[in-house]
Amino acid sequence: MPRPASGTSAAPIHCPQGARPVRRLGATLLSLGLLLHAVPAWAQFGGGGPTEVGVIALEMGAAPYQVVLPGRAVAHDQTEIRPRVEGLVEEIPYRAGTRVEAGELLFRLETDTYDVALAAAEAQLASAQATETAAQAQVDRYERLEGVGSTQSDLDQARAELASARASVKAAESSLKSARLNLERTEIRSPIAGIVDLAQVSEGALVTANQSQALTTVTTIDPIYVDVQESSARMLRVRKRLEEGSLTRTDDLDIGLVLETGDTYESTGRMVSPRSEVSTTTGTVDFRIEFDNPERVILPGQFLRVTITLGETQAILVPQRATSRGSDGALTAFVAEGDTARQVTLTAQGTWQNAWIVTDGVAPGDRLIVDGLQNLRDGAAINTVPVTINAAGLVEDQAPADVDAGADTAAGE
Repeated sequence: MPRPASGTSAAPIHCPQGARPVRRLGATLLSLGLLLHAVPAWAQFGGGGPTEVGVIALEMGAAPYQVVLPGRAVAHDQTEIRPRVEGLVEEIPYRAGTRVEAGELLFRLETDTYDVALAAAEAQLASAQATETAAQAQVDRYERLEGVGSTQSDLDQARAELASARASVKAAESSLKSARLNLERTEIRSPIAGIVDLAQVSEGALVTANQSQALTTVTTIDPIYVDVQESSARMLRVRKRLEEGSLTRTDDLDIGLVLETGDTYESTGRMVSPRSEVSTTTGTVDFRIEFDNPERVILPGQFLRVTITLGETQAILVPQRATSRGSDGALTAFVAEGDTARQVTLTAQGTWQNAWIVTDGVAPGDRLIVDGLQNLRDGAAINTVPVTINAAGLVEDQAPADVDAGADTAAGE
């Protein structure tokens, strides 16, 4: 088919329904052209007008100074149970995983051998006591007959025999006490209150005195310890701030705990004692903190986070959702200056809930942009709307009464 001449229209495409589809397409294109002509040019190309942003007014206030330290749970007490006498395990009356009290029976060994030994010790003591009684009677008689029917030599001999008999009684009493102790030790009891572990032996097993293998373990986990480490350098910085007055000490340390799930533990902790030396390898100081644990939520070995509130500092709380980190690590945010967005660099000293504790970069009364930050640039034109941030960190429109009050205040100024 010949190419059409320059400036002329190409031949219409053949359609079984005639030229109507072409007319309809042309009408549609014409309508779109009129619609685009009616829309401003800045809207056609995605920009040009002011960006609507939500702002809040910043205020100076007392913010808690809090440090977060990684920690690990440690049992309050833990004791391995071992036999002190030899014998066959006759009974294991406890149930593993339950709480036992101090003195509660855990294992019972056979007692036949120790019953016999006790009876023999009792007989030995009785014999020694009889000998002592006879020796005492001999001494009494010689003392009455001294100079008449007995000599001094006889009296001295009788007194020596009495002393020997008394010594035999002492030895027999000691043997009897030892036999009774051995018999009592066939009942192996818990020395502490706590949670008892699985038995490492079964009934009928032969155990020996002070063997290396423990029969079971009893662990006290209420209360429970959490061991943490703090940098000695940060401890010095905190002390310096206290001396300068930029940090105010509270009456008591507020110690909280964050579980592995991220939930906050309901009980507060108590400082047990810090160590008096700094680790030569890590440059940290060890601290031990005690928590009540009646429900056994915390178990030894768990990794946890401890939050310690050391005092209060005067600062501005800036919501974290309104900030960002640059490639150089700088913390930045946007504030509204009139109808223009200005980017500022913040200096923060820790966090509190969902906000940074900011000490420099913004001032009380500044309007912080917290919503509409997507694609916002320094110097961009903006249209501000007062908003609030709820406890969950979500942005909400400011109540009309609050808006009117703010407007009246601005008009009065």
